[in-house]
Formats: sequence, structure tokens, C-alpha cells
Amino acid sequence: MIIILAGIMSLFFAMNIGASGAAASLGVAYGSGAIPKKRVALLICAVAIFLGAVIGGSEVVKTVGEGLIPSSILDAKIVLIILSSAALSLFIANIMGIPLSTSEITVGSVVGVGVAFKSLYIANILWIVFFWLLVPIVSFFIALWAGKYVRKLENQNEWIRNPSNEKYLSIFVIIVGCFEAFSAGMNNVANSIGPLVGADMISMQTGVVVGGFFIAIGAFLLGGRVLQTNGKKIVQFTKLEGGLISGTGATLVTIASIFGIPVPLTQVTSSAIIGIGVSKNGYEILKKKLVLRIFKVWIVSPVLSLVISYGLVQLFIEADIYNVLIILSVCIATLGIISLMKTIREDNSTIYEDGGGI
Repeated sequence: MIIILAGIMSLFFAMNIGASGAAASLGVAYGSGAIPKKRVALLICAVAIFLGAVIGGSEVVKTVGEGLIPSSILDAKIVLIILSSAALSLFIANIMGIPLSTSEITVGSVVGVGVAFKSLYIANILWIVFFWLLVPIVSFFIALWAGKYVRKLENQNEWIRNPSNEKYLSIFVIIVGCFEAFSAGMNNVANSIGPLVGADMISMQTGVVVGGFFIAIGAFLLGGRVLQTNGKKIVQFTKLEGGLISGTGATLVTIASIFGIPVPLTQVTSSAIIGIGVSKNGYEILKKKLVLRIFKVWIVSPVLSLVISYGLVQLFIEADIYNVLIILSVCIATLGIISLMKTIREDNSTIYEDGGGI
């Protein structure tokens, strides 16, 4: 029964991965009008995601399934806890309106189990965290440098400005969008089926096919809203700039996937967008709120899922209610402190504005 539940949770998580993040890969092509029909864009996206998972997803699957904690720890119950923690983290984040990275919450869930059993591959985890920092920074500077060149090219090249050549630019952004969807499939399939493979509940070959298929199904059936939102956000860029954003993220994520490193595609793409913005409007576009939001997401994503998976292990595997109470107390105290600090700031602001105290 637990094995069946773990399998169902894995497939459910895969569909949510496709719907929440992977579906945005064709946002540039759809938003710019290169692919006018939403369903066509989603279908192309789904096919590219599936191919990416099947052709190149195995290395990241190995990392998630075997490279973070000893595979001997993994059984049906632990796999169910890992996947449930990741899914619950996404659910909580959606309620709070916080965009989380599926790669980071999956790694956090696996690490939470490792902490509970006091068994982690620390070196591998530190290596992954290093790349979580490095890849978005590299994405920013690539987009910053290339964005200046693209803008100069658009201003000086008559061929690009000729409306009759618009179809060639459309083909370009479609190809780049497919590349981004392909990279999403490579990197994200591990999030849903990596724990299953690590526990020998499913073979690698079957896992990448099944996981890739359900991510693709999720993108096609449930990704319309994400595609619409991403398409509307991306229209402020030209097709060349949009293609540059997608191409930068896709290239870096593909390289990371080849080396088996799970990285957050959303943050890589966001960094490229910021780089393009800086190349057009200067460094004043780097508003503190935007930078802080990306940093907070990077911290919250793995920590939230880590705490949840650790707590579930203590509750259902170790049956240690005292540790669970400590976790809940820390969470309540943290939320209370944050709320209190917000109240104090509001009170101070009211005092200064009104010119008086109570």
C-alpha cells in the first residue's frame, strides 16, 4: 500500500512540476506571438520536456537518488515522506504566494531525511549549494554582456528591423524555447522519480520515461496559466532579448544536468532577465526588494522542505513526539517574532507620522 502511495505521490508531484515551472519554457515564443496558439505551445513544450527527461535526465536522477544520502536509508516509507514533504512545501508556498524551486525543495526534503538519520554526503551537498549560488550569478553576467551586444545589433542591423524577416526571428525563439523545455526535462525529472530510483522501487530507464511523461502531461494539461503569465511578462523584451534569456538559462541548466547537478531553472532565468534589464537601464534597476526576494526564495525553498521531512521522519518513523513539539515550537516562535517585528515597525511608523506616542 505504501509503495502504491509513494508511486502516486511521485506522479502527482511530476505533474505539478510540469504545470508550475516547466510549462513556462515556451513563454517567450508564446508571448511574442511566434506561437500564437496556447495549446500548440504547450504541446511543443511537453514533447521537448519528455525528450529531455528520457535522453539526459539520468545523471541528476542518480544525484537525487544516491548522491545526497545513502541509498540504504531509502525505503517506501522514506520515499513517501520525501515526496510528501516536497509536495506540501509547494502547497504551502502556493498559499503564501512564494515561488519555490522544485529542485531545491526536493534536495531539501532528501537532506531532511539524512539529518534525521544522521547520515549525509556533506561534500556533495555543499557542491550543489555552491552551484545554486554560482549558476544564477553566471547567468546574470552572461545576459548583461550579451544584452548590450544584442541591443547594438538591433539598432545597427537593417535586416533585423525589416518586418518581412520577422518569421526568422520567430523560428529562432521557438527553437530556443524548445531547448529550454528540453533542459527543464533533463533537470526536473529527478525531482519526482529520483527517490524511487534510489530505493530500487523503479529502474532508471523506466523512471525517466514515466517521470518525463507525467511532467510533460502536467505541462500540457495544467500549464496554461503559467504560460499565459510568463508570456505577458516577457513581451517587454524583443524576440532576440527573449531568446537570449531562454538560451542562457537552458545552456547553463543543460551543462549542470550533464554533471548531475540539480539547479533552479526559475532563478537562473530570473537572473538572466535582471541582466538584460541592467544592460538596458543600468544598475539602478537592481531594486533591493527584487534582489532580496530571490535570495529569500533561495533560502526558504530547501529549508522549508528540510524541516517538514525531518519532522515527518520524527513523527512517523522514530515516533519521537518531543522532537516534533520542538520543531513546532521553533516554527511558532519564528512566525511570532516576524509578526512582532512587523508590528513594531508599523507602530514606529505611526508614531513618526502622527508626531506623538500613545
